[in-house]
Amino acid sequence: MNGSERRTPHRAAGTEFLMHASRISRCARRGLVAVVAGGSLLAALNTANPAAASTASAPAGGSKVVCTSEKSGLAPKLSQDIAAALDGRKGSSALAVYDRPTGTVCRYQAGTHFDSASVVKVTVLGALLRQAGEAHRHLTPQEAHWATAMITKSDNASTDALWRRIGPAGFQRFLDLAKMHDTVPGKRGSWGLTQITAGDELTLMRLLTSENAVLSASDRAYALDLMHRVERDQQWGVPAGAPASATVHVKNGWLPRATHGWRVHSVGAFTGNGHDYGMAVLSHGNRTMKDGVAAIEGAARVIQRDLAETGQ
Repeated sequence: MNGSERRTPHRAAGTEFLMHASRISRCARRGLVAVVAGGSLLAALNTANPAAASTASAPAGGSKVVCTSEKSGLAPKLSQDIAAALDGRKGSSALAVYDRPTGTVCRYQAGTHFDSASVVKVTVLGALLRQAGEAHRHLTPQEAHWATAMITKSDNASTDALWRRIGPAGFQRFLDLAKMHDTVPGKRGSWGLTQITAGDELTLMRLLTSENAVLSASDRAYALDLMHRVERDQQWGVPAGAPASATVHVKNGWLPRATHGWRVHSVGAFTGNGHDYGMAVLSHGNRTMKDGVAAIEGAARVIQRDLAETGQ
């Protein structure tokens, strides 16, 4: 098995969660398309009259959290608070954050590689949607079934099937088009050992929430909808502290190995009601999964708080 996530046979009958890409309700589809299109509009508005950006950094665990923001005072606050949340913890962490309304970006060891565990499943979904788009077709009912189970339940068997269907060339093509140049696919079917970075995972969150030539608006809406419907017991991680007014899209991964202990990762995007931000927090060297979750949520809460205090 490529990840340690349990499958949930007691939910096998939950076919209410399964849908073909072309069968998302028109109302929900329009709303999600508006969300992903809105990201590009906000970006354009920010670019039209850019404020003077400031940069600040704070030390954490032998490295530095570096933040840049067009919002006065936000860069030093975020860098200091993130550093305080990460400093002193056992193991290794990496983090990347963007907030479009304030022109903010934070990075901490964002180029460091980690075994992906199941956060790679969002990239697998992106590669599947791109491949189907290039063939000018919708997902088949079977592909839609696998995609839904892969994201909402983190089902490994479904991921195995899609990994084989996409193939190494299809997966690499998506990485190249998405400019995820630091991501290295796992070998011989080991998708859970794909090497990822926080920087590349944040690139993927940006891709899903703004207009681009890689994924269509309907594909992005489909992916975000699945990430919004992740099962309740898998909604931990970067959503910690998120405002009730934000729509949360998340995917987590967890995997124990003999070296570096537990890998625990969380990536997500936050949209709706003026929110347009995303984050990726990766970690390994955790003694338990609970330790990794706590580390991620500690960082996420200060980020959510600091962004909320900007009045975005």
